[in-house]
Amino acid sequence: MISRRHFLLAPLLLTACGDRQGSRPLFAADSQPDDYPTTQGLHAIDRFLDERTGGEMRVRVYPGGQMGAEKDTLEIAVFGGLDLTRVNLAPINSIVPETIVLALPFLFRSIAHSRAVFDGAVGRKILDTMQPHGLRGMCFYDSGARSFYNTKKPIYTPDDIAGMKIRVPNSDIYVAMMQALGANATPIPFGEVYQSLVQGVVDGAENNLPSYESTRHFEAAGHLSFTRHVMAPEVLVASGRSWDRMSPEEQDYLQAAASDSVSVMRKLWDARVDVSRQRVLDRGARFVEDVDQAAFAEKMLPVWERFVTTPSMQSFVDEIVEMGATMGGDSE
Repeated sequence: MISRRHFLLAPLLLTACGDRQGSRPLFAADSQPDDYPTTQGLHAIDRFLDERTGGEMRVRVYPGGQMGAEKDTLEIAVFGGLDLTRVNLAPINSIVPETIVLALPFLFRSIAHSRAVFDGAVGRKILDTMQPHGLRGMCFYDSGARSFYNTKKPIYTPDDIAGMKIRVPNSDIYVAMMQALGANATPIPFGEVYQSLVQGVVDGAENNLPSYESTRHFEAAGHLSFTRHVMAPEVLVASGRSWDRMSPEEQDYLQAAASDSVSVMRKLWDARVDVSRQRVLDRGARFVEDVDQAAFAEKMLPVWERFVTTPSMQSFVDEIVEMGATMGGDSE
């Protein structure tokens, strides 16, 4: 039976071999719904291109996972069936090891620090490591700061989380992080987290504020401690094949539109964080702001040693840490 996704994908694959991108819209995929900040970032790219090229370049956005899961859209992009796809960092990690650096726990001192890295020279260098793998890194979108929440008690120090069963994504670096903290990492599908919290299968989980609110995890796990342990970004990538078919002028237009879309996405993301914070507070969630960040960060040294495996990765880490030393403070 032909699925809706195969039906939608057919014209993309048939037109992927065109000689020039300007002869058709660019096809872009996002697994998030149409009103989500990253998807709205893609729509912003379309508006910018429309305005700046007089309609010669446009983007047709397929939201809500219409083109498949993020691993699927990455594969389709490598083969040229999609021109653009927004994905979480995790699927990229398995393809481009250098991107693991941005997922290191307690690497960033603040949201401002993370954004300075994503937008700066280090971020561009990490995006450029994708080129040998059939992808063109366009820009980083925010995914916020991930923090721990649980059903039992406030978490101030690593000792408070030791022994807890904490749901994490199915990711080696997240499992290693929990092991380093003395907790029991429990990788389970995201859609099963709420029920697992209610039934006591896990004691807690971790995520950003909008996810904590939108999934209603706060109803089952009312203690949220702002550890802000991971600030890994989302990534917008272009198909290397699509990029190579563009003229230099078209490439410049697309890169500029992608870069300019970041501020659109961030404005929407920041507003969403503020709304989510107030909603969960109004519904009884209890926040812990004074987390011992230094104690948590110290526990992460073995994780860094395990996953920073090449001189280039170490160079990225050193640059990011050095930048953070001149910045401070915590923010959402």
